[in-house]
Amino acid sequence: MEIEYIGHSACALSADGGVILVDPFISGNPSADYDWKNRNVKSIFLTHGHSDHLGDAIEISKTKNARITAVFELANYCAKNGALANGVNIGGKISFPWGDAWFVPARHSSSTPDGVYAGEAAGIVFSIGGVKFYHAGDTSLTQEMRLIKEVYKPKAAMLPIGGYFTMGVDEAVIAAQLLGVEKVIPIHYNTFPPIKADVEKFKYKLETVGIEVVIMKPGEKIEL
Repeated sequence: MEIEYIGHSACALSADGGVILVDPFISGNPSADYDWKNRNVKSIFLTHGHSDHLGDAIEISKTKNARITAVFELANYCAKNGALANGVNIGGKISFPWGDAWFVPARHSSSTPDGVYAGEAAGIVFSIGGVKFYHAGDTSLTQEMRLIKEVYKPKAAMLPIGGYFTMGVDEAVIAAQLLGVEKVIPIHYNTFPPIKADVEKFKYKLETVGIEVVIMKPGEKIEL
């Protein structure tokens, strides 16, 4: 599985000869430089409805004929705005030609940019080519992370560290240990002043307990 970091919480996963976009906040994102119009976008996944996660999903779906998978209420909102959308819910397993995805609990609010209730926020566990990867979305530290370790056993995770709207550095250090992952990619930090975080502190704290931290710049890629 190849992961390309787009910026903020957005990433592109390689699968099935194309890419899967997660939380594609691209236009309006000061850290993003991603030309989705020239990519073979197969699918789009959303963790919740806030504008810095919903991002360009509806436009991309309509342009690329790519289906959005999201929690039921958010999927309905996307469909009403012209996108292809598949509504799911927390705990469900969804199978695709490239593998599987599970929507797992996240502790966060969720509404669309125009104030429509968007259902529960979620994290997503992907299984692609036998490798499992957990995108936490926006969340606080929760005991659910113990269950994610026990049930799904992800190899790597994207975890928010910016604080204020999500867990911060110290909580994310605990989260990584609860998840039992080998590798963590920090997300949702330093995009805007309220979520300024010391990513080097995060890296140091986790690497002292044997968990690798990969600090990615937009456009960088890693292989899991």
